[in-house]
Order: sequence, then structure tokens, then C-alpha cells
Amino acid sequence: MTETKTETALSSDATEVRAQKLKLLREKIGDVYPAHFHRTMTNAELAEKYQNLEADVETQDVVTVAGRVYSSRNSGMFMDIHDASGKIQIFSHKDVTPEEARDMLPMIDIGDIIGITGTVRRTKRGELSINAQSIIMLTKSLLPMPEKWHGLSDIELRYRKRHLDIMTNEESKLRFQQRSKIVSGIRRFMENDGFMEVETPMLQAIYGGATAEPFKTHHNTLKLDMYLRIAPELFLKRTLVSGLTDKVFEINRNFRNEGVSTRHNPEFTMMECYWAYADYEDMMDLVERMFAQLAMSIHGSTEFKFQDKELSFKGPFKRVPMPDAVKEATGIDFLAIKTDEEARAAAKGAGFEVEKDWTWGECLAFIFEEKVEGTLIQPSHVTHFPKDISPFAKEVPGEPRLVERFETYCNTWELGNAFSELNDPEEQRRRMVEQLEQAHVRGEKDKQLDDEFLDAMDQGMPPAGGLGIGVDRLVMLLTDSPSIRDVILFPARRAKAD
Repeated sequence: MTETKTETALSSDATEVRAQKLKLLREKIGDVYPAHFHRTMTNAELAEKYQNLEADVETQDVVTVAGRVYSSRNSGMFMDIHDASGKIQIFSHKDVTPEEARDMLPMIDIGDIIGITGTVRRTKRGELSINAQSIIMLTKSLLPMPEKWHGLSDIELRYRKRHLDIMTNEESKLRFQQRSKIVSGIRRFMENDGFMEVETPMLQAIYGGATAEPFKTHHNTLKLDMYLRIAPELFLKRTLVSGLTDKVFEINRNFRNEGVSTRHNPEFTMMECYWAYADYEDMMDLVERMFAQLAMSIHGSTEFKFQDKELSFKGPFKRVPMPDAVKEATGIDFLAIKTDEEARAAAKGAGFEVEKDWTWGECLAFIFEEKVEGTLIQPSHVTHFPKDISPFAKEVPGEPRLVERFETYCNTWELGNAFSELNDPEEQRRRMVEQLEQAHVRGEKDKQLDDEFLDAMDQGMPPAGGLGIGVDRLVMLLTDSPSIRDVILFPARRAKAD
């Protein structure tokens, strides 16, 4: 980009030049940031309406558009302005543009937001343009824009100054437009499937529904320590108890005071749902239908590329019980192992380092993570998790060490987690007390028993399937984004260095 030159002698410093121009504009026209301006159409609407206009033809149609100046040529005679929908060329010449409007040109810099009224034409070269009849300064930009064709090369700066990243990077802009489409697509899918959307508290006096370190705050009026939720599960289940609906969901923000990586952010988005009189197999079907529909909405196909991999969201997905997957990968048949001691011995015998107090299920899950998880490229449902690590799922009939739970994997990532939900109130209380005791042993002194939730369970919750989908990771796959920070508009980051 080249900054528009002014006929006035100004400072050589780009920022100072803009400040001086702002002062001159205030003296000349008064309000440089007017509150009222109405365009007649967006740039995309203009392009669509006049798509069949032939080259070297000018209409008598007068339109009003607005946008940010991205390029300026021939002392402002030609300018490209962009709004959120696209760009349009502005032509200002003494043959078509009044002197008063042309007087504005030296005061316009790259990055300024202007409004233009004029007639529509297509140039000899086929460029749709507007012959400017009036030019109005709507926002004077006081800082230069990054070079459009290179954008922000510093990745951390892209995350910190996302407005500039989107302004100068069409890929980033498209990615967040696609994210919006994915989230709204999830909502439409759930509503069309008969689910009712609700909102549950983000501030909770007792955090629960998952195992994670919470963010802690304090409510001054209530004089009460509170926590940002780590999951909405316990409130959503109360909704099922209430009879408000048999199918409930929430697209929610969760907060976990833990690590940051290419797949983890302390604040993240989940879609969590509960379906009365359904089970985990119903949830597998729901996941497959939803994923296929989202892929079609973004790519026009259930087949798409992520980095160097060809992925397919066409159902049915592969379904494999965890013990079977581990047996195939290592030869260890955990279903034939009877005790915790035998499980630890088998793991050590296969070269795995396990803790001396690990249970049968913990050994199975660990070996799965080490040997199987990294092989799951195409979408797969891993089923029949150990009860040891799944305290809120129903047991597999005939195999009490396993539960009716699955996790959906793709590109080695966990995308979803689902149960046939435990609804036996006495068993629920026993497991939650046991979980609380384990948390206290780990040093989680703030962890408390949620008696209000248990009281609701005593009232009776219908059998149900429950599901959580990690929206950010799903967006990563569908938009070919290698880092979670690429798909979160304003990701968590360290404080700016002095």
C-alpha cells in the first residue's frame, strides 16, 4: 500500500501526519466522526445487482456506499474501499466529481472510513466502480494499517491485535465468518432435532460436572466466593428433572484454570446436551448427523482436507471398544485381567511405566492414550470406557468394570464425550462423595458436594443420554486451523511485555 500524499506540507511521521490531517479536517468540515450516515447497499449487494453490467458502461443509478480505504492510486483518483462484504472501486475525476468532493482526497489516508454517493459504472477493464459525486469522512484513522499483502507476520501480534489480523488477512476473516456459521449451524441442528436451548449460570457457588481447576472470584453483595463454571452438566440435568423439556442443550463458555496449548484455551466453547429416554448410542448417531451437516455447510461435502490429511465426516463412523483397541495395538487383553495388580504387571511387562496405586481401568486408559489415541485420524467413536475414570456413566450390561461411554476422535483429537447418564440417586451420591474425597486428597480443598444437585436427583431424573462437543476443536478441523488460538477471536495470552 502507498499512503495518499497531501498537498499540504505535513510532518514526515505517518502517525503525526494523520493527527495533523484530523486537525485540518475539524477546522474545515467540523465533525469528522458523524453519528448519522446511511448507505443504500453493501459492496456485495452492489456487485450482485450489477454483475451483468457490461464493460465501459455507466448507469444513471445513484448509490451510497461506505467502507475503509485499502488502496489509493493517482493521488486518490482511484480508491478501493472495503466493507465486511467485499470491495468496490471509487473513481474521482474532475469530469464526474465536484471540486468540493475532490478537495477531500488529499486528506484521505489508507485506513480511513469514508462514505461515497455516486453513479455506478463498469470500466473498460471490467472493474465495477462508482463515479463519486460526494465524499464524506466518517472515521479518520490515526494509525497506519499494516501492509495489506503481507499482513501481520508476527503470530503473537496477530492474536493480540486481532482487529488488524482480520483487517489485512482474508483467511482470518473467512475463518471467523465460518466459525459463526458453524456455531449457528449447531444451534439450528439441535433445534431442528427437537432440543430446547437454555442458559445456565456461569458463576457457581459450587463448581462441578467435570474434573478441572476452576477460576475463583468473589460476590461482594452475597459475600460469597464463587467460581466460573467448568461445565454446565449439573444444571442441565436439573432441567431434565424439572420436566421442562426432554431434550435440552446449551452452547456455553466454560473456564478451566489450566494449561494453554494448540488445543487448549482456559476459556472455551462447548455444546452440551441431554436427551431423556435416549442412550449413548443415540448420541453417536446425533454426532454423526451433526458433523456431516456442518461439513456440508462449510465445504459442500462430507469430505474435506485438514493440513495434509483427507478427512471424511460421512457416517457411520468407526466404533471400537477401548479394551479391543488396546488389545489390537498391544496384544494385552484387559478383559482377561481380573485384578489391579495383574493390570499393572501386564502394563509394566509391555514396557509402560504406571503408578503403583493405579487401578485396572487407569492402566487401560493410560495405554489407550499412549498407543491408540495417536492413530485415530478418521472420525471414530471409542466406546466402553473403564468405570474407574467414568464415575457418572451407566455400566455396560454384563461387564461392570466398563461403562456406556464414548469419546469421538478425529485427527487424534478428542472432539466429544458422551454417556448413558447415571440416574440412580443413591449410586450418584456414592460416586460423588468418592470423587470429592479423591479431590481433597489431591489438594482441591475448595471442592464441595453439590447437595442441591443431589436433592434434584432424589426427585428423579429420567434415563438419558448426555453429550459434550468441543466447538473450538471442531471449528479447527472444519477451517483447517492448526491452533485453537486461530479460531478463538480473542484468545488468552500473556500480558504484554514492557
